[in-house]
Amino acid sequence: MQRRDFLSSMAAGASLLVPVGRSAWAASGASDTGDTGATRQKLIVVMLRGAVDGLNVVAPVGDANYRRLRPTIGLELPGAEGGALDLDGYFGLHPALAPLMPLWRQKQLAFVHASGSPDESRSHFDAQIYMETATPGRKSTPDGWMNRLVTALPGHSAASRAISIGPLMPRILSGPAAAINLPNGAGATRADVLDRPAVGAAFDQLYASHARFGRAYSEGRVAHKEVMQAAMSQEMQAADNGAPLPNGFPDDAARLAGLMRSDPRMQVAFIALGGWDTHANQGAASGQLANRLAPVGLGLATLAQRLGPMFEHTTIIVMSEFGRTARQNGNAGTDHGHGNAMWLLGGRVAGGKVYGDWQGVGDDALNEGRDLPVSTDFRSVLAQVAEKHLRLPDGQLARLFPDMPRKALGFQLLQV
Repeated sequence: MQRRDFLSSMAAGASLLVPVGRSAWAASGASDTGDTGATRQKLIVVMLRGAVDGLNVVAPVGDANYRRLRPTIGLELPGAEGGALDLDGYFGLHPALAPLMPLWRQKQLAFVHASGSPDESRSHFDAQIYMETATPGRKSTPDGWMNRLVTALPGHSAASRAISIGPLMPRILSGPAAAINLPNGAGATRADVLDRPAVGAAFDQLYASHARFGRAYSEGRVAHKEVMQAAMSQEMQAADNGAPLPNGFPDDAARLAGLMRSDPRMQVAFIALGGWDTHANQGAASGQLANRLAPVGLGLATLAQRLGPMFEHTTIIVMSEFGRTARQNGNAGTDHGHGNAMWLLGGRVAGGKVYGDWQGVGDDALNEGRDLPVSTDFRSVLAQVAEKHLRLPDGQLARLFPDMPRKALGFQLLQV
């Protein structure tokens, strides 16, 4: 049995938050105290699994072709019943995302349209792998780009420097660097069986000198204690405010913000949300897609608010594996497409703009006559955030995003 498989099995039985591997700092014997100055700049990635319809998230309502292609699921013009929220006179935001409009007006929200992976795959499974490893077309990449990022970031790392919220450790954080995983919901930070003194002491003694698993067990225990301490502080603050946390993603977003504020050593975080494969009955301003977008908008707004002053030093990226067809199908839905819209939120985001090489949605502008082309490689967006926000040098960027196109973005997404 592999070391990681063994520890994953142990964690499943005991709810222990175990790192997926030893980080570079741990291997070198660096201390576990963390360097909060080095972790000041935060990155949070939200992945919408299932291919969200970017053409109805940031809708080109100023293009007559949009309504021609989507006669029943297209958004109306701003001001009309069921209309989009005006962004710039041409693009409109889905009305279910109204909680994000204050961030747009404060120029802390931006979009990059017609962006995504250059790989033409319309397989959810393959496309998600390519987005998480940042190696389109290559399934054999052993680690995720966020895991590589942790090894490239300056300063000493605490065990909780990278965190994921979800049922399983995602591919994007898999690799040699330490990372921890919390389940969704309020039960994520409840005490587990290893928090019982007698049980914990027995396991500590069992693995204290284990040549193969001892170090990973120790790292997992440290990470677990760090998160539990931060969680208790957050829950006390929430109780003092006298208000319950919202449900679903807003609840997880509020909890993540509290954890990051309680433990400044947390620097990178990942959350995945499913249910975006809207092949039938997608709806327009209301309906299936709207019902799924509403908690995303509320959750992101909650995250920005709960981060408080930390939001000034945080960049949040929302992305999906690919977009959907420009033309609605016979079931009032959309099928697997290509280009999509990436979202960026943060205190230093050069917001209030829709970026990208936008060619419209006329028949001659569509990829294969059916969906948006990818005119901006998603890795170029990630690389600019890593360079400008996390301040990684060119050498580190090349290792973080191998085979990335050399052509730089023609726009600056972050204020420097």
